[in-house]
Amino acid sequence: MRKNVLIVGAGGVGHVTAHKCAQHNDILGDICIASRTKVKCDKIIESIKRKNNIKDPMKKLHSAQLDALDIPATIKLINDTGSQIVINLAQPYVNMSLLTACIKTGASYMDTAIHEEPDRGEEEPPWYANYEWPRRDECRKKGVTAILGVGFDPGVVNAYAALAVKHYFDTIDTIDIMDVNAGNHGKYFATNFDPEINFREFRKIWNWIDRKWRLDKVHSVKMIYDFPVVGRQSLYLTGHDEVHSLSKNIDADSVRFWMGFSDHYINVFSVLTSLGLTSEFPVKTAEGLEVIPLKVLRAVLPDPLSLAPNYTGVTCIGDFIKGTKDGKGKEILIYNICDHARCYKEVESQAISYTAGVPPAAAAILISRGDWDIKTMVNVEELNPEPFIERLDKMGLSTIVDEKPPSLKPILDIKCPA
Repeated sequence: MRKNVLIVGAGGVGHVTAHKCAQHNDILGDICIASRTKVKCDKIIESIKRKNNIKDPMKKLHSAQLDALDIPATIKLINDTGSQIVINLAQPYVNMSLLTACIKTGASYMDTAIHEEPDRGEEEPPWYANYEWPRRDECRKKGVTAILGVGFDPGVVNAYAALAVKHYFDTIDTIDIMDVNAGNHGKYFATNFDPEINFREFRKIWNWIDRKWRLDKVHSVKMIYDFPVVGRQSLYLTGHDEVHSLSKNIDADSVRFWMGFSDHYINVFSVLTSLGLTSEFPVKTAEGLEVIPLKVLRAVLPDPLSLAPNYTGVTCIGDFIKGTKDGKGKEILIYNICDHARCYKEVESQAISYTAGVPPAAAAILISRGDWDIKTMVNVEELNPEPFIERLDKMGLSTIVDEKPPSLKPILDIKCPA
């Protein structure tokens, strides 16, 4: 069994993962939370203790200051803490540095988002081929388990696709991943996770359509879908990590990602972008200060974790999959519903962070027990999905399979202004 977990990153998702790892520290052992800002880690530890979420009080729960771009410092922290599992929940600029440290120490590696370079625009598809996949042979030769994109989307939705292939379909036509937040945080405007990463996603919209990559303008393709629990919601075709791995690992004609946005969100985002405030390129102020507009915007917008106490409503995330079974056409919806208020009561978080933060903890347990300790690099859909889905159900994220969902066909590809 692999023991002792190092969590790198102390944002909203790291907060949830730390709570969940602490709830299962009888399996996972000691837990260290590391970040550039140690006080953030200490606040997470205070929250865990406040909610009495430590399963075994004899196990160590502690914090450390770390610049995750500093590979020698990361190697030292892994060795000093005896961490055999590293969960990367920091900004995706550090992915390759943390992966390198894991390869050198033999620790298992996980992340929830694809690697990005802060000074480069969006890469050509498939994105995983630019940084992660070229290091697969290195992981295999060193016997290092590296599980990429093991949040909810990417992550759980990849497992849903694998489950569909395994049990529900002979052939896959289309995988439509849909993510909607039918919640109210009470703020004029806020993003549900790191604003910098959130807005960087809206550069180029790549999706796998009719077995080739298609580029669309941001927020230019819209649909309305009648979801369970939350009803009719507006969604926009958006580029996302899981499209790139699913297009390679699952034989499907099309893989698309849709995210729900209100009219208010679209209007505010459009104004911010038109003014240049979502740009990652530096500008000089009248005082001669050089600033990056996107980082300034990140600083003035609410911290996603701060939204939790007042958040109401639910999220609905899942896969609408169309294909054939036994020679007949078939459609299913595999999804999860997560309640903001319930998440706050359990771990002092909101549902967006909860859905992203529980899966890495579940995956850590599967690595610890050997189910997913596969000694190479994989995306989630390459693994057996059932232990993961079963573990998530026990940890607060249940899965529902609807074999007669409302169809997408009558309302697909409704164009709207970019």
